[in-house]
Amino acid sequence: MSATALPAAGTPSANASRGVLLMLLLPGLIALVITFLLPLIWLLRASFASSTMGALSGGDWTLQSYTAVLFDPFYWRVAWNTLVLGFNVAIFAVILSYPIALFLARTESRFRGILTALAVAPLLTSSVVRTYGWMVILGDRGVINSTLQSLSLTGGVVRLTNNSFGATVALIEILMPYAILAMLSGFGRLNTQLEEAAAMLGANRLRVFTRIILPLSAPGVLTAALLVFVLAISSFVTPRLMGGGRVFVLGTEVFNEATVTLNWPLAAALSVMLLILFSSIILLYQRALRALET
Repeated sequence: MSATALPAAGTPSANASRGVLLMLLLPGLIALVITFLLPLIWLLRASFASSTMGALSGGDWTLQSYTAVLFDPFYWRVAWNTLVLGFNVAIFAVILSYPIALFLARTESRFRGILTALAVAPLLTSSVVRTYGWMVILGDRGVINSTLQSLSLTGGVVRLTNNSFGATVALIEILMPYAILAMLSGFGRLNTQLEEAAAMLGANRLRVFTRIILPLSAPGVLTAALLVFVLAISSFVTPRLMGGGRVFVLGTEVFNEATVTLNWPLAAALSVMLLILFSSIILLYQRALRALET
């Protein structure tokens, strides 16, 4: 049985194959340029413009918006709040989602499909609706406060909303399905035979988990953490509603500058700042992933 030879580079067959690949990539490249590259160029141009009565004025380029962002301590606090919120949400969402994803990846139950659908079913509900649900649960007269007061466990209202705690809790629950899906897709390297071999050699369950399961699942965990972090620092609705106007992150500030004060160049500069955070975290993720693979 003879193997089919691949066309050599430079031959008519290879050139034809390359042309077919380019034709297949062309629609996606055009869509990427229209939906991402051109808006990104406009965003960069807008960040260097001057603002007059809410309109982008033409003419010379200016660093006024970047000067306001870099030399105003308020925006540094906003950037720090955004990073803290993103890291907290990513860490706790991954910790809470890991057992669920590991169970779904390892179970041989005939209900596995149903259980997976239930785990990601919250995605079928709008994040706005789920945020309002958390406002009812964590509010001053919500379920938790009412229960604590009825049991005489607290003498007054426990502030669970209108602060970063409420925004963090709501974002963790909202983004957990994304973490579960990301880890499920990254758990393909898990091998039960390795675990059985380690158990036969005398390793207990904790040692099997720390030396085999956790290292093999680490790429999936990193992917889930990256996805949740990016979604958390770019979120707007949940910090706005759960924070009650007291939680300032880059997403809420971009919205305020673009729609309230109508300072579009400053909003664009803050968006560029958010993109820089994205890029930095992605670079760290790639280095960590490369370190795990070596």
